[in-house]
Amino acid sequence: MEKPLRSITTLCYLEQNDRYLMLHRVKKKNDINREKWIGVGGHVEDEESPEDCLLREVAEETGLTLTRYRFRGIVTFVLRGVETSYMCLYTADRWRGTLTDSCPEGDLEWVEKKRIDRLPLWVGDKVFFRLLEEDAPFFSLKLIYEGEELTGCILDGCPLDWRAYLAKNGKDG
Repeated sequence: MEKPLRSITTLCYLEQNDRYLMLHRVKKKNDINREKWIGVGGHVEDEESPEDCLLREVAEETGLTLTRYRFRGIVTFVLRGVETSYMCLYTADRWRGTLTDSCPEGDLEWVEKKRIDRLPLWVGDKVFFRLLEEDAPFFSLKLIYEGEELTGCILDGCPLDWRAYLAKNGKDG
């Protein structure tokens, strides 16, 4: 089978008591997300739908089986010199099972939503966290990076002044 032209990934934030389950990426070498805090998820495998991937990755990384989740948006990542990727963003508020203490990707931790913007995050993540906080309807967010610097942001086909957007809501870019 030929290699796909673009990669598709999933990312999920489990919500509980005004907190998100987050993954501090500290265990993998040569990880583009090294030292960053992100949700749980990964690459869609052959013959998987995004939902199949979501359920598999959450189970692999957390030990939990999702019983209620919501597809919140699609995020397009453009990083100069790297293949464009499309991330299906989910939140979940119901699951069964016991949270693992040995995720192979990093350390799992429940983080209060009000503390998230103080963690080492990709700047674009702050934009989609704000959209989640606002309970925005399904969205398409394009994030353009030069290295780790966010240089462009397009929300639902319209340029977004992400610096002003984050500043007006008290979140630094």
